[in-house]
Amino acid sequence: MEINEKKKKKEQQELIIRKYQQYLKLEKSLSPNTLDAYLTDLDKLMSFLTLEGIDVLEVCQSDLQRFAAGLHDIGIHPRSQARILSGIKSFRFLIMADYLEADPSELLEGPKIGLKLPEVLTVEEIDTIISAVDRSKAEGQRNRAILETLYSCGLRVSELVNLKLSDLYFDEGFIKVEGKGSKQRLVPISPRAINEIKLYFADRNQIEVKKDYEDFVFVSQRRGKSLSRIMIFHMIKELAQNAGITKNISPHTFRHSFATHLLEGGANLRAIQC
Repeated sequence: MEINEKKKKKEQQELIIRKYQQYLKLEKSLSPNTLDAYLTDLDKLMSFLTLEGIDVLEVCQSDLQRFAAGLHDIGIHPRSQARILSGIKSFRFLIMADYLEADPSELLEGPKIGLKLPEVLTVEEIDTIISAVDRSKAEGQRNRAILETLYSCGLRVSELVNLKLSDLYFDEGFIKVEGKGSKQRLVPISPRAINEIKLYFADRNQIEVKKDYEDFVFVSQRRGKSLSRIMIFHMIKELAQNAGITKNISPHTFRHSFATHLLEGGANLRAIQC
């Protein structure tokens, strides 16, 4: 009698899983890869319920909470935990299919996942990237000046490519920057960055700058126009690769590193966020 009962429950469970698979495929229109991921996650739950001797139609919130705690205990990454529990929540189709009257996963909470922080470069890594610039190339000195300015001033890449000669106040040690919402601010610039820009001016004077671009600090060697943000992005990626830096970096990495280093030195966060 007990064997027949177990057989019945197993057949019912297999039927539920087949119906769930059809539901995901036909009603949710999931891709084959996503469908496989959902079924794999469901299999983890089914294995847990089998070990605990719990029927799938009798599962309650506390059972699911213990299952979630088990995912944490065996060291599964919080993002993977969240994905698994998201898949389990979609199993609420049991209500739609009239197997259950209430959803045991309704109040189930996933793990807290923090925002992924941007990469931070050390001062040594920044120096290594700047040193990777080939000064023998026509754009070499310009690129060194760009990197020094990005880091020493903590500029957004949009602010860098729009920087004007008329915004440079080297004698006072500042540059004028137009940021978000057309707000202007004065930003200190390091003597090192000033020196690199002045060295670049010798090359810039040889460029045939196009009309309307005469006031831009950083211009293209070939086109004589201002640089695009994507050009800066590719330049930094290539230099980081040449320098052997494996971190995933972008122009914003320099701004974030600048802010991090300032905070570590005791700077005011409000001043950095302007």
